[in-house]
Amino acid sequence: MKKILTVLFSLLVIAAMLLAACKPPAPAAPEAAAPAEEAAPVEEAAPAEEAAPPEKVTIRWFVGLGTGANPEHIPGQEEVVARFNETHDNIELVVEFVENSIAPDQLKTQIAAGDPPDIIGPVGWSGTNEFSGLFLDLEPYLGAFDWGDFDADSINAYRLEGEGLLGLPFAVFPSMIYYNRDLFDEAGLAYPPQNYGDPYADGDPWTVEKLEELALALTVDANGNDANSPDFDPKNIVQFGYHSQWTDPRGQAAALFGADNFIDDEGNAVLSERWRSAFNWYYEGMHVKHFMPNTTYQESDLLAAGNPFDSGNVAIVHCHLWYTCCLGNVPNWDMAVVPSYNDAGDVTVKLHADTFRIFASTENPEEAVEVLLYLTGEAAGDLLQIYGGMPGRISLQEEFFATMDERFPQGVNWDVAVQGLAYPDVPNHESNLPNYAKAYDRIGAFQTLYESTPDLDINAELDNLVADLQVIFDEAK
Repeated sequence: MKKILTVLFSLLVIAAMLLAACKPPAPAAPEAAAPAEEAAPVEEAAPAEEAAPPEKVTIRWFVGLGTGANPEHIPGQEEVVARFNETHDNIELVVEFVENSIAPDQLKTQIAAGDPPDIIGPVGWSGTNEFSGLFLDLEPYLGAFDWGDFDADSINAYRLEGEGLLGLPFAVFPSMIYYNRDLFDEAGLAYPPQNYGDPYADGDPWTVEKLEELALALTVDANGNDANSPDFDPKNIVQFGYHSQWTDPRGQAAALFGADNFIDDEGNAVLSERWRSAFNWYYEGMHVKHFMPNTTYQESDLLAAGNPFDSGNVAIVHCHLWYTCCLGNVPNWDMAVVPSYNDAGDVTVKLHADTFRIFASTENPEEAVEVLLYLTGEAAGDLLQIYGGMPGRISLQEEFFATMDERFPQGVNWDVAVQGLAYPDVPNHESNLPNYAKAYDRIGAFQTLYESTPDLDINAELDNLVADLQVIFDEAK
């Protein structure tokens, strides 16, 4: 019994030892936690700053070398500028209007002061001749420009050898005959023809001689005598038959007698027999036959103080398409084709073509080109209505003439203008001359002389003009 108890005791001890070995160890006492770092105060997020608007580049547009500075032109152009500035956040377009008579001198002053504008225009050949060599070649700035809306020949007209592409086709202004239907009706005369090659209504060729015949019949004095009457009083004329409106001597000669110039290929001053005939014809028309107004009449109230056709007292004028800008007092006018110089149908339609040019001195050529593309593209339709120019862009021509019909509801045969593009004056009557400003002034002085002076030896004065021009040309050598 004792032995059994001893065995049981031993088994209990072994069991206790096995239980002790299988018991999981007690968890270790936790270590003291490190003192927590003081949390940094949370800063409130600063409000996001609004992005500053991009700084605008100022581009100055100078208007006045050509058309555009007349009071009636200004509001529409200001609207174009306002629309540009509203839709472009990188450019501020600023326009300067300068009266045409002082614009060249003002531009020269700005250039001399080192402060020329960026863009000039609209302007044609004559207006830029004095500034030849100062303009930016546009070609490097146009990239993949789409030329599909232009006639190829019209583009090439703006590429000058040695200077590059100086402008884009914008406005073309063919010349034509404007006539007052009411004055023709009153005289019982048929209107002049409206298609090149057509004769006058009586079957006679439509020539300068036929134009003179009509003009004499349409020139009337205060007693109702026309210029063919022996009782006609040239000191009391109340209505004139013909006037070549708003052009210089080269324009007058080219208008009816054909394209030519005062300079030959060797740079010598010359006068062709054709142009000598032209100036004799104009002089006699003013001071001998009296069917054209001289200076005194041109500037009188009878002829609207310088706008003869719009006075309603001139039956026929020769002028350009842009003249529609300045017609408001003659409600019943229309267009006719330019007469030929002779029976052979020798026709010349003197042509103006305006565009915009950028000075090479601009500090911002890319922005200036952006403005130029706007003026000749998006804004072209509006500007052309202001200036009266036929669009250089083919896509705008139909709309242009439709709008012109709204302005002139009496009905105008605009096809006369389109036809005229086939007979441009080459060389152009506004082409460059050596020592251009001085030559232009001398030619202008001749015009003042022959339009205002009766009993003038016109041929002697023409010889003096050629001699003086030779001296002026030689000064440029």
